[in-house]
Amino acid sequence: MTDAKILVIFGTRPEAIKLFPVVRALAEVPGLAVRTCVTAQHRGLLDQVLEIAGLTPDIDLDLMEPGQSLDRLTARLLTGLGEVMDAEKPDRVLVQGDTATAMVGALAAYYRKVPVGHVEAGLRSGDIWQPWPEEVNRRIVAPIADQHFAPTETAADALKRENIDPATIHVTGNTVIDALLATRERIAAEPGLARGLDPIAERFAGKRLVLVTTHRRENFGGGMESIAKAIARIADRPDTAVLFPMHPNPNVVSVMDAVLGERENVARIEPLDYPTFIRALDLCEVVLSDSGGVQEEAPALGKPVLVMRETTERPEGVAAGTARLVGTDADRIVSEISTLLDDKGAYQAMARAHNPFGDGHASARIAKVVAHGFGL
Repeated sequence: MTDAKILVIFGTRPEAIKLFPVVRALAEVPGLAVRTCVTAQHRGLLDQVLEIAGLTPDIDLDLMEPGQSLDRLTARLLTGLGEVMDAEKPDRVLVQGDTATAMVGALAAYYRKVPVGHVEAGLRSGDIWQPWPEEVNRRIVAPIADQHFAPTETAADALKRENIDPATIHVTGNTVIDALLATRERIAAEPGLARGLDPIAERFAGKRLVLVTTHRRENFGGGMESIAKAIARIADRPDTAVLFPMHPNPNVVSVMDAVLGERENVARIEPLDYPTFIRALDLCEVVLSDSGGVQEEAPALGKPVLVMRETTERPEGVAAGTARLVGTDADRIVSEISTLLDDKGAYQAMARAHNPFGDGHASARIAKVVAHGFGL
């Protein structure tokens, strides 16, 4: 009997972070043959994670183009992934999350009647415009997939409300916690992996560090300008410094250049590789972000997260008290940051809150379900 072939598809840095532990767990199952295909929807940021994870993709479509429209990206993904599936003939496809790669990967598999497993299934904000286009991407995957790996009971309940068969839903925890804990252990054993932050740690010694990440499409324009103004005001505090690994998107860079310029208390740096980002989380006191994954990662290290969005598809963090929605209004952002920096009780309430996103064993649970589907 030949091994069952699993094709794992991803294209962005967050997907790679959340899938490398899954690829490893699947590879340990006798009877499964794991193949990986990257679309390189994000080229440089993706490659950072692949290198750290020691993962060499079997197929690399290299579809990254500067400034390409969602139309063009989607079309190129559909034809490219379709050709890969025709050549590979997988028995199951796995996609992760809410990217164009995940949505199109599921669609291309559906066209070939190949079953789909969805890692991080069931996240919903309830608003198709926030996050855009991610909210619709994951809603498209849901009716196609026949294995839904929901990170939480809340996510599982969202799928059930959409009439997804409960027997196909598996609550596993989020694989990002697997990746974070494994990488943190590796940094402890090999400190050189994250030594790139030594100059920052030295430069801001004695100051309270706020880690900022922002890149959401719905914040481009006025929202991004407001975020930039808030960062400037936070950095004006003499006791505080801002560490800002800046997304390379011109919609982010141009605004930050115009509003922030060069400020002594702001370190605008290149995007961090994953181990260095984990160290940045360790060094900071507060995280200010519009990212999805950071809402899961920071609480695992006891760091409060202020989310610069109006809605979140990860309400568990807000309910648990580890995260707070603050939108993009500069006054609101500055007020919330100031409360956490000046009120020890308010800070501890968020820092000590229970992390609802996982225990570090999600990937093993996913591999077990996939194996069981093949009678292994």
